[in-house]
Amino acid sequence: MPVIRELELKDRSLVTSHLRRRPPVVSELTFTNLFAWRNHRPILFAEVEGSIVFIVESRGGDRTRRVVFGSPVGEVSPLEVAGSLGIEIEGFVRIPKDTATILRDAGVAVEPDRDNWDYVHRVKDLAELAGRRYHKKRNLVNQCLASYRCEYETITPQLLSECLDMQERWCQARQCGLDPGLCTEYAAIRETFTHYGDLHLIGGAIRVDGRIEAYAMGEELSPGEAVCHFEKAMPGMKGLGQLITQWFALYSLSEFEHVNREQDLGIPGLRRAKESYFPHHMVEKFRARLRPDITLPPLVDPRECEKHTQA
Repeated sequence: MPVIRELELKDRSLVTSHLRRRPPVVSELTFTNLFAWRNHRPILFAEVEGSIVFIVESRGGDRTRRVVFGSPVGEVSPLEVAGSLGIEIEGFVRIPKDTATILRDAGVAVEPDRDNWDYVHRVKDLAELAGRRYHKKRNLVNQCLASYRCEYETITPQLLSECLDMQERWCQARQCGLDPGLCTEYAAIRETFTHYGDLHLIGGAIRVDGRIEAYAMGEELSPGEAVCHFEKAMPGMKGLGQLITQWFALYSLSEFEHVNREQDLGIPGLRRAKESYFPHHMVEKFRARLRPDITLPPLVDPRECEKHTQA
């Protein structure tokens, strides 16, 4: 029987070695993503026949519920994994099209998960903002540069406290404590900055008149493709959001051909913003229920967010 245990920082080398042998397509399957969100999306993992599988555990209600998170990383089949773990698995979430096809062909109920499709862009497009379709973006960037003294810096250990201070100010401005989505994201960002060096991330920040007012961070997802985990710009500075998108691509992601900028979560404003950068392609994702009579449990546990709000 496979040994199932909670994901810890010490597991980075093991997890990353599996992901390098079989690079993922979906943005969620990086150690950083799995680790940073684990307090709100409890992650277990197991090695099965030379493959590795991640499991999300939902602890709310009267029982613990579990789903496989993403495709198994390796040669083992998804249904084989579900039957070999020795625990009840209710289904699969954040799976790409090829895994969804395998499950559908086996008679499993599969449905699209449009809110979690990933937006993948050419780095060159974001860095250059060339052509008519990026005219508005260029104008906003130029307005920002004309209005403020902006400087780009690579995020180093010496810069982390300033980036965290900026995130605190951003959350105060956006009232993160009143929004469960922003609150859980805030906790994941803090976790990421806390372990930034251990996670081997790529990051950049913009100083405006000497103060950090925007940042972005990500890492390699697969050969030739990066993933951008978080990107923030302080509100009230016109064009600063567009500037950090451009400069992060230009100065920090130049070795990559594509960058996955993750999903829009079904939020209308976020969807419009992501679509406005004209993605090169989308990574379609699906969820699958091993029993057609159940509803899959929510992935994010807001309880830690509630504690933060109360504090």
